[in-house]
Amino acid sequence: MQKLSIAIGLGLLSFALSAYVFDMTQAKLLGSVVFLVSLWSSEALPLGVVSLLPLLLFPALGIVDLKGVAPNYSKPIIFLFIGGFLLAIAMQKTKLHEIIASKLMALFPQSARGIIYALAITSATLSAFLSNTTVTIMLMPIAMFLTQNIRLKIRYLIATAYGASIGGIFTPIGTPPNLILLGFLEEVGGRAPTFLEWMMLTAPVVVTMILVVPWLLSRSVKDEPIACEIKECSLQTREQRILSLILLALVALLVLNAFLKPLAPQYALDEKLLLLGFGLILFLPNVAILEWSDTKEMPYEIVFLFGAGFAIATAFIKTGLASAIAGYFGAFAHLPLAVLLFLVALFVSFSTEITSNTALTSISLPIFYEFAKRSGIDEQIILFTATIAASYAFMLPIATPPNAIIMSSRVIKIKEMAKIGFVVNLLGVVVVTLCAVGIWRYYFG
Repeated sequence: MQKLSIAIGLGLLSFALSAYVFDMTQAKLLGSVVFLVSLWSSEALPLGVVSLLPLLLFPALGIVDLKGVAPNYSKPIIFLFIGGFLLAIAMQKTKLHEIIASKLMALFPQSARGIIYALAITSATLSAFLSNTTVTIMLMPIAMFLTQNIRLKIRYLIATAYGASIGGIFTPIGTPPNLILLGFLEEVGGRAPTFLEWMMLTAPVVVTMILVVPWLLSRSVKDEPIACEIKECSLQTREQRILSLILLALVALLVLNAFLKPLAPQYALDEKLLLLGFGLILFLPNVAILEWSDTKEMPYEIVFLFGAGFAIATAFIKTGLASAIAGYFGAFAHLPLAVLLFLVALFVSFSTEITSNTALTSISLPIFYEFAKRSGIDEQIILFTATIAASYAFMLPIATPPNAIIMSSRVIKIKEMAKIGFVVNLLGVVVVTLCAVGIWRYYFG
């Protein structure tokens, strides 16, 4: 009850202060958003409950009517995520993800540095397609088991969590902010990258971070024999073999679709339908990997979280709040593009440390969009930079689910995570900025 009272107090205070700067509707929206972010951050109410509150708050306060809020919870992009989650549930049910993890882990030397790289790369690879929360939970016991040396154990755990955050940006379904961006671009009529294009754009960031971060983590630890050898598993069951073929077919179609869109768009498939369709294939009688009861594992609270994110973004635009806030950023419009993108990445990365990256992305995208339009800057390069930076918060447990999960091991102290994470945050900001200036602006331009 105390956390809920604090959230209400912060919301009312934000409303009172913002009423001096913005009109009444905009002030009510700001107060509501601060209230929601406080609830998300403190976990005073379940995630799914908080994510449904915009359906009540926005119409009740006269911010946006129910007809304007409700459609945000059924945007087409959400069904891409549902399809991805059905495939992820199938991987977990058949234990195919464990086989993939064992094969990746077995590729690396059985040394401290080798294991740090193995954990980070395995975590990053799986998190591109599975929930980074699930991946971290799966790999944490392995990281804990591999050594009794506390310093090494800390590095193994951090490598697992950081790898999950690094790899999550690699695909559109890897982390919630990616889908928030795609939904927002669809709303404003922007050009969204295809699945393969997204992977090509983010690959330089992922590869650079996954090479440098484990090296940083392993600098101060000495190699020692690990507690046990990593055993490589192989496909054993019918379900594992069928699912492997389904995933290969999906990848092949996504690659083919990426070439069809520019060359023969009339034959290209909608990727949202493609992923949902492959998710539903898992229920067919001759496949029978999933049953309807398995959908109980679907993280519906995350689906509602997407809806809340889209609802906030819609409210910021419809009330004119995004445009009003963007007006205060006019002083930065004259800066060189490289400096501007660096400041965007820096602001988003460190702001994410104290709140949900999904909520922050939902709030910041409409503001950056209005700012870019006013300043004559390509809005998509700024939106893409902000979205990727939102996933690169490594300092505090509240920043990302992987950070919170490894903190639950009670092996790591917040001070140590913050010390290492500060350096990795800065590294991420620099890498994202360089890729934005050197690659993304040419794609979006």
